[in-house]
Order: sequence, then C-alpha cells, then structure tokens
Amino acid sequence: MTAPDANANENAEAALARARGDPIEPVLIAGGGIGGLAAAVALARRGIASHVLEQRADFEAEGAGIQIGPNGTRILQRLGAFETLRPHAGVPEAIRVRDGATGEELARLPLGDWIAERHGAPYWVAHRGDLHAALLHAARAEPLVAVSMDFAVSEVAADAERVAVAAETGRTWTGRALIAADGLWSRIRARTFQTGAPRFVGKSAARSVLAMDEVAPELRASETGIWLFPDAHVVHYPVSAGTELAVVVIVADELGDDDWSAPVLPVWVQRRLPACTEPLRDLIAQAHTWRRWALHTLPVPRTWSRGRIALLGDAAHPVLPYLAQGGVQALEDASLLADALHRFGEDDPSALAWYGQRRRARAARVARASRRNGRIYHLAGIAAGARNLVLRNVSAQRLMARYDWLYRWRDD
Repeated sequence: MTAPDANANENAEAALARARGDPIEPVLIAGGGIGGLAAAVALARRGIASHVLEQRADFEAEGAGIQIGPNGTRILQRLGAFETLRPHAGVPEAIRVRDGATGEELARLPLGDWIAERHGAPYWVAHRGDLHAALLHAARAEPLVAVSMDFAVSEVAADAERVAVAAETGRTWTGRALIAADGLWSRIRARTFQTGAPRFVGKSAARSVLAMDEVAPELRASETGIWLFPDAHVVHYPVSAGTELAVVVIVADELGDDDWSAPVLPVWVQRRLPACTEPLRDLIAQAHTWRRWALHTLPVPRTWSRGRIALLGDAAHPVLPYLAQGGVQALEDASLLADALHRFGEDDPSALAWYGQRRRARAARVARASRRNGRIYHLAGIAAGARNLVLRNVSAQRLMARYDWLYRWRDD
C-alpha cells in the first residue's frame, strides 16, 4: 500500500493540464477515516484502484467508542475487516435504558442473539480506533489501494476526463474521480457544493474511556447503558475486548466550535449534567480525561456529485449521535459507491450521480430518525413521564422492531 511520489510546486489547474492524455488514473479519496478507508477497500474488491489522501501526518487512535449495527457489521464482512475487528469488539446483550436521576430501569431492549438472528449480522460495540485499525489493515492488504499522508486538499480542478487536487505545499495528485470523505468541515464540499455551513444545535458531547476494573461491578455488564435526563443523556458500553468502558455525555452547551477533540476538565462535564443517581455520578467522577465536540447538523445536499466529484460520510450527511449510525452510514456510502463505479464502467459522472440519488433518501431518513431520538431522550416534565410510560409497558421486541428498516439495509 505505497503511493508514488506526488508532483510538487503545482496548483490544481496546472496538474490537470499536465495530465491530459495520460492513462486513466485511480479514484482519489480525500480523507483516511472510516469512510475513506472503507471506500478504498470496497473499490479494490471491485477491481478499482484508489488513492487515499489523508491530512494527518500519522494515523493515531481516534475517538472513544462506536456502536456498529447489523447494517454495518454486514459491510465489514464484505470488506474483510470483520475478523480483524472481532477480537476487539463487544457483543452487548441489550440496551438498558434508565432514568438518570433515579436509576429506575425503563426498558431493556434486546441485542445479542436476538438482533443477530433477526438481521443476519451481529450488533457490535468497539473502540473507534480498533475499527479504524481493522479497515487500515484491510487497505494495506489491497495492492490497488495507495495512501499518502500529510496531504490536506486545498484546491480542486476537474474537466471531462479527470480531477486534480493540490495541497498548500504545492503537492498535487490527479485521478479519474474525487471522493470527498473529509468530514463535517469538508473543504471540498465548501469549495464545490452549495450547501452552506454546518449549524450548531446547542449541544455538545464529551467522551472518555475508563479501565473496566475501575468501574463499579453493576456497570460492567455486556450491554449498552443509556441514562435519560431533561436536555441531556449519558451512554456507555464496553470496548477493547471488554477491558475498557466508553462513556459519552451529551449536554446543552453554548460553544459551537469545529474542534472534534477539545480537552475539557471533568468539572465541565459534572456542572452541565443534571443531578444523577449514585452509580452514574460515581462513574462520571472517575473519568479524568474528557474530549468534547460540538454537535452540528447540515441539510442533506440535493446533489451529492458534480461531474467527477462526490461526497461521502459526514461530508454529505452528518448524523447527530442519537441513533449510533454516523460511522455506519459512512460504511453504507462506501459500499454503494464502489457498486456504482463498478456498474457504470468508465462513466464515472453517471456512476456518482446514481450513487447520490440512491443514498440521499436513506441518509435523510436516518438523520431525521436520529434527531427524533434526541428529542425523545431529552424530554422533560409530563412529556418525559409519557415517554417513560411507553418504555415500561410496550414490549421490548416491539420497540426494537421499529428499527428493522435501519438494520436490514443491503446494497444489493
């Protein structure tokens, strides 16, 4: 998985002109995160070469936990990353929903064998870094995948035959198409698509990871825990083969910055979280290292492609973290993108347009469902009481069956 040397001291237009008449080149993918690497591997498995351009100088363990529903683990199986991730992943038996103030259990929703049998693939929880490492391992095994580090796309140029990108350093690459997998604050989207800027929703999330042997025994179960408050909630689940517990706290906030990993003091979390039951309060107090990110939305673009340039993952459709689908939706994008480029042969603009048309309605539905979940989680007063009544009295299987549309997705 090596890349040839970049051309230096050119802008994108010059690189485009120089490359005219050269042989067909690989698909360029801006961003080496979950979506970008998944797209590269999916393309390679369709016989299509790609070149991942990552702005970081090195890949580092990123984020905290990630939940991967059956619609995601099914794709990992096809990408060859499933078995690599399996030893590090957890298989929660349930989602246990509790009142954050009292600790009362409101519902215990089935996962484990129940959801695996229902959808033909498991529901996993993992450290985000372990998922990224599994995809990187799969990419390194593919001779059709090249990766260049320390390349932040600053310019894009395209004609009827190819696309060129340039970094501020003057390094350039050219390719047959460009996939913008460069996240919520995508430079490519900002320069090429008329979508407006992401909008802060008045909430932020803080994440931490604790050693499992430091956690109270009652919180070590193989399950996803959700604690509900007015205008806030907490989620936790085991990661790293059960040796750690990932914790995410979502609270009201005023600062809508673009930092995805801003360090905050424990007191920042404790002051914003409402008064809570003792086990949860102790858990939050035990976490000494927190990273915060402000939550933003972006209207799903009407058009995901312009000629030979297309959007993928958060660059196209950021999902609020109330449905555990942000990373999984990037996997879905990657899978269908590879299918499109394979089906349409050399007609990349038609392939990318078809991909966007097929994915837009699905992504918009997931985004709406996630926002709705967030409103339900954060209810107060009489509305929260009505929510709790439903959770206590409606069959857990029936509640989970409402998400069949989400977990049964396939690209075939």
